Amino acid sequence: MPTRVCCCCSALRPRYKRLVDNIFPEDPKDGLVKADMEKLTFYAVSAPEKLDRIGSYLAERLSRDVVRHRTGYVLIAMEALDQLLMACHSQSIKPFVESFLHMVAKLLESGEPKLQVLGTNSFVKFANIEEDTPSYHRRYDFFVSRFSAMCHSYHSDPETRTEIRIAGIRGIQGVVRKTVNDELRATIWEPQHMDKIVPSLLFNMQKIEEADSRIGPPPSPSAADKEENPAVLAENCFRELLGRASFGNMNNAVRPVFAHLDHHKLWDPNEFAVHCFKIIMYSIQAQYSHHVIQEILGHLDACKKDSPRVRAGIIQVLLEAVAIAAKGSIGPTVLEVFNTLLKHLRLSVEFEANDLQGGPIGNANLNTSSKDSDEKIVQNAIIQTIGFFGSNLPDYQRSEIMMFIMGKVPVFGTSTHTLDISQLGDLGTRRIQIMLLRSLLMVTSGYKAKTIVTALPGSFLDPLLSPSLMEDYELRQLVLEVMHNLMDRHDNRAKLRGIRIIPDVADLKIKREKICRQDTSFMKKNGQQLYRHIYLGCKEEDNVHKNYELLYTSLALITIELANEEVVIDLIRLAIALQDSAIINEDNLPMFHRCGIMALVAAYLNFVSQMIAVPAFCQHVSKVIEIRTMEAPYFLPEHIFRDKCMLPKSLEKHDKNLYFLTNKIAESLGGSGYSVERLSVPYVPQVTDEDRLSRRKSIVDTVSIQVDILPNSIPSDDVVSNTEEITFEALKKAIDTSGMEEQEKEKRRLVIEKFQKAPFEEIAAQCESKANLLHDRLAQILELTIR
Repeated sequence: MPTRVCCCCSALRPRYKRLVDNIFPEDPKDGLVKADMEKLTFYAVSAPEKLDRIGSYLAERLSRDVVRHRTGYVLIAMEALDQLLMACHSQSIKPFVESFLHMVAKLLESGEPKLQVLGTNSFVKFANIEEDTPSYHRRYDFFVSRFSAMCHSYHSDPETRTEIRIAGIRGIQGVVRKTVNDELRATIWEPQHMDKIVPSLLFNMQKIEEADSRIGPPPSPSAADKEENPAVLAENCFRELLGRASFGNMNNAVRPVFAHLDHHKLWDPNEFAVHCFKIIMYSIQAQYSHHVIQEILGHLDACKKDSPRVRAGIIQVLLEAVAIAAKGSIGPTVLEVFNTLLKHLRLSVEFEANDLQGGPIGNANLNTSSKDSDEKIVQNAIIQTIGFFGSNLPDYQRSEIMMFIMGKVPVFGTSTHTLDISQLGDLGTRRIQIMLLRSLLMVTSGYKAKTIVTALPGSFLDPLLSPSLMEDYELRQLVLEVMHNLMDRHDNRAKLRGIRIIPDVADLKIKREKICRQDTSFMKKNGQQLYRHIYLGCKEEDNVHKNYELLYTSLALITIELANEEVVIDLIRLAIALQDSAIINEDNLPMFHRCGIMALVAAYLNFVSQMIAVPAFCQHVSKVIEIRTMEAPYFLPEHIFRDKCMLPKSLEKHDKNLYFLTNKIAESLGGSGYSVERLSVPYVPQVTDEDRLSRRKSIVDTVSIQVDILPNSIPSDDVVSNTEEITFEALKKAIDTSGMEEQEKEKRRLVIEKFQKAPFEEIAAQCESKANLLHDRLAQILELTIR
């Protein structure tokens, strides 16, 4: 019951006190006296200078009633305060607000859940009021701390606990709304406040059964869910908080998320972490996306020594963030993203290599195997992120990223790459090569350049082709697939899948355009380099079915995208040279590989003959394929690449009708207007420094079997190393000088003919090969002389 005073004393009391006293009934169950409340409201509006005294007196009464546990009168006092607050909107409301906040603080400090909820509701009503002038001295530190504590309530009664948590979340939401609308809005974004607000919201959001399968922005919760479910209400508040964040305080709002996920070990599994960052990316302004990505990258660096699954969880979160950011503005973080990811790719490979080299024996090997598979999860996550990010970049940025990644690929014998591989060893280096090329493959996927020069500039083509000479079939496959991504500008590759004899190429509906001048110039400059790598790639001893399939696709794509009449002739010369190399077998290839090359040549000549549509050429190719089908099916791709295919013991005794003949091809093409003089010049690959850098057998042996173009040249290695057996027949041949003179004349005639008809590039290539051979021979002689 409220304190009553005598009539004479009551008349002497200030009017505002009498008006305040009159709103309290004898019995608190009767509630607020509405008639007297209207009088008090009218008085407050008429005399706003009295508002601060009214508020102070109400606060005094309320404090006393709280201490005495007079809950009924506390409710009446707060109802009166709420009505006065809503009715008065003058500048004089500022002092009244201080009294009001003091009373709300008293309720929040009480241990009764009912009063805490009451105080929160009053604060939320106050937060929705827009004040005319900012308050430069008011701070909400206490309310942030108190509401955050309520969000973590562990009351024994579940319903009461939920009610308190909802009140805490609504209180935080009120603080955010109130402060961001003030001129001093920066105070709420200080780290000491964000470190309380954000974890409190995330703590309640963990109850949501989400959302790993969501596509697009998370759906907004309904109004009923907001009021009843702490998790949904917390998520809605979190969205609102992030939506109000500006450029300067974005990082302060995001960093507590990492601390919460680390503390509660939510990176593995990372469904909740992914859900959080989806909310972040969809809630913030699009131009701030790169800030979030930078924070994720920084946290990944900080966790580089954590378990593989934790790192994989962070990288998957980065992937989700990048997927959303790529639709808008990514900002200046493009190279930083790729640089950080490639750095962690190297670290993961290094950890994997160390585990394999220094792994314990016995039962501990199971742990090593588990770590190995976990590191592969990290590596696959990195590659997936690189590929997705790169594929969403504009073309000008994607070409820069392609160069950036290519510059990281280590090549044996060179130091041009920028990735530290000193701790990896050969196994780790091979692994990082494969990982980087897989990343490059994903970045180039879907890349469409108008000209091949844009897609394959010299600064990119040279380092890309270097791994194609490695003694590793998987590396060579990746290089070819990257080249296919860049060459295939009309999406024909899917139609060419599978090395086979195509009965009618027209059924494939190949898309092609007229070769532009830039593409023609590219082939004049780089054609020999492409032919060389295809030629050498066919002769690798560790080739498998996929290698031959990709090499066939390379030839077909060059024909479709880059071939004019001159290039077609060069490609046919290349195919014939491959056939000859399989027959002569200077490289001592196994029979499967020799038959594989023959099948590749058959498949390609069948394709190119139909593409250029020369009837006589098509007829010759079809006839050879028909004879092979009957007599030597192992020379056809449909047979040789089956699991159980009978192989011949040798190729020397085969009839020439099984082979594609240069003279018949030249005759058929010449009749259709092609310039076929160059077909008589055997194809010779150029010798470059790459042969010494790639740890492979030199192609000098291959060059030496071709027809010499320099008279009286140094004999080849095979002639020097193999000592001829001295017999009567050999001595007879040596005495017969007339035959030698005829051979010498024929040799000179061929040399003159080649210099007249062969293209300059071929002559230069052969001269260079001979010069290199002479240089090596002189070095050997000098070394022997010194010894």
